[in-house]
Amino acid sequence: MVAQLTRSLLEGDRPALARALTRIENHDERAREIIASIFPATGNARIIGITGAPGTGKSTLVNEWVKVIRAEGEPVAILAIDPSSPITGGAIMGDRVRMQEHAGDAGVYIRSMASRGKLGGLANATRDAIRVLDAAGFPYILLETVGTGQSEVDVAQLAHTTIVVEAPGLGDEVQAIKAGLLEIADIVVLNKADRPGAAQTLRSLQQMLALGSSRMEADGITHHTGDHGVNMTAEKKPGDAAVWIPPIIQTVAREGDGVEELWQLVKSHIEYLQVANHMVDWNRRQLAQELKERLENQWLERFRWHMNGQAFQQQVDRLAEGSIDPFTAVDELLNHTLAEVLESSTALTGTHKGGGAR
Repeated sequence: MVAQLTRSLLEGDRPALARALTRIENHDERAREIIASIFPATGNARIIGITGAPGTGKSTLVNEWVKVIRAEGEPVAILAIDPSSPITGGAIMGDRVRMQEHAGDAGVYIRSMASRGKLGGLANATRDAIRVLDAAGFPYILLETVGTGQSEVDVAQLAHTTIVVEAPGLGDEVQAIKAGLLEIADIVVLNKADRPGAAQTLRSLQQMLALGSSRMEADGITHHTGDHGVNMTAEKKPGDAAVWIPPIIQTVAREGDGVEELWQLVKSHIEYLQVANHMVDWNRRQLAQELKERLENQWLERFRWHMNGQAFQQQVDRLAEGSIDPFTAVDELLNHTLAEVLESSTALTGTHKGGGAR
């Protein structure tokens, strides 16, 4: 069943693509087999993250941007990470309605995923969903995130190119730099540039970016786009390729103004990564980060499996009585549970596929 699904997926079959994404998002027991089957066919897509505060016009910008990409004949996938409904857990579609004009275009695939409370605006299954879209043959994947502020920096862990969208009149220019958004930006977009206050917002963004660059220059540190989400800076060495300085571009997305120029900037950044050989380094860093996260998740799942509920409650009782401190309680639980995990780790490898159900 999985073999047929993956064959159809690799051939570009849309129903197979939808089924595979659903299995990934729902952490289906076959999700691990799907990723294992398609993994050799991945690594070809260019992933572009679009982040920024709510109200900056990210979805409108993406909608117009897709028109430009399609005019060049390139297929494109949009993975929109939406807030989760507190009742159903499903994605609140929101601005996705603005993209419905692309629904009849076979070269455009739009998928909304629920964040399900995951910090960083990214769903737990986002990385694997990107791999599925990559294997399905999409050369460009646009990753649009929730827009929840500081935790949005997580988008930089998955995107080759990170675009931070700002808008005048929101009063969040300073908040953006406090949240670290400008630090992860490869390109800054000042959308709604026809609104009052746009010039002031532009000056503020320019000053903030210049300040960040001057501080790194004074410390002998240079902005290194390939390190986003893992190691935000790198020492500049003699002979290094020219450093990418995040440009600021003004757009009026609802009119389509500046969108073509944005696309050219994105392609220039992708070319920069390839010429400077940052793409290879970026890929290794992301794989290392993924391996670390999956190891942590697997160990946590196994730990929970072996956690003795009665022993846990006894520690709670002792804490309530004041006869033990929290650090000692944790140490005792860890020592007891870790011994059980280690003893049965070999047997559990076959039982908990993908860190799955008991």
